[in-house]
Amino acid sequence: MLLHISSFQLDIDSQRASPWHQLVPQTRVLCALLFVFATALTPNGHWWTWTIYAIGLAIGIRLSRSTLSVLLKRVAIESTFLGVVLLGTLFRQGGTVLWQWGSLQITTLGLMILGSVAFKALLCLLMLNLLVLTTPVPALLNALIVLKVPPLLVAILASMYRYIAVLIEEFQKMRQAATARNLMRYSRWQRLIMGNMIGSLFIRTYERGDRIHQAMLSRGYTGLPPAVTFSKVRQPDIKVLTLTVIWLLLGQIIYL
Repeated sequence: MLLHISSFQLDIDSQRASPWHQLVPQTRVLCALLFVFATALTPNGHWWTWTIYAIGLAIGIRLSRSTLSVLLKRVAIESTFLGVVLLGTLFRQGGTVLWQWGSLQITTLGLMILGSVAFKALLCLLMLNLLVLTTPVPALLNALIVLKVPPLLVAILASMYRYIAVLIEEFQKMRQAATARNLMRYSRWQRLIMGNMIGSLFIRTYERGDRIHQAMLSRGYTGLPPAVTFSKVRQPDIKVLTLTVIWLLLGQIIYL
C-alpha cells in the first residue's frame, strides 16, 4: 500500500455523489466482507460463480463513479506482490503433465489452481480497493467500531493511517540526504545504502512509536477508541444488503 499513497490520500473518491456513496459506511463494509468471504471460500474451478461475481462487481464500480485508472493502478501494484505467492501454486502434481524440467512440472491441475486463486485474488483486491477508495478513512474506522471489531485492531489501523505519512516523509529525507552526499551515484552502493536506510527507519519507527504511546497514555489514552456517532441503517441499506446476499447465493447455486 505504501507505493501508491505518496500523497497519502486513500479515499480520493469519497466525496462523489452516487448510489454507493449514499449507503452508510457499515453497509459498505458488510457488502465488501460478504463478497470477499464468498469469493475466497468458493472451491477452485467454479468459473461461472466468479463470472457472476465479476459482473456484479463491475456494475458496483460503475455505480460508485470511482476513478477507474487509480483503482486499476492500485490493484496492479498489489498484484505484483501476490504474484510471487501465486507462482508456487503452479507446480502441483496431478492431472496431465504439460511441461517438465527435472522435478518441476506444470500440470493441468496446477494451471487450474493458479487460475482459480488468481481470479479470486483479483476480485477481492478490486472490492477492497473500491471500499477504501470511496469511503473516508475516519468513517471506515467508525464503521469497524460499530461492527464490533476488536478495539485494539481499530486502534492499530488508526495509528498506522495517522503516522505512515510521517514515516514516508522521514524516508524521503534520508534518501535526499544520501543523494546530496553522492552516495546513490553508483549502482553497486544503492542496495547497501537502501538496506541501511530501511534498518535505520525501523529503529526510528520503534523509538517514535514508544514516545507517541507514552504521550497518549499521559493524556488519558486507555486503549479504547473514543465514542463515535454513526448513521443509522436505512431502508436502502437493507435493500442493498439483501441484494448482495441474493447475488452471492446465486453464484453458489449454479454448482449445486
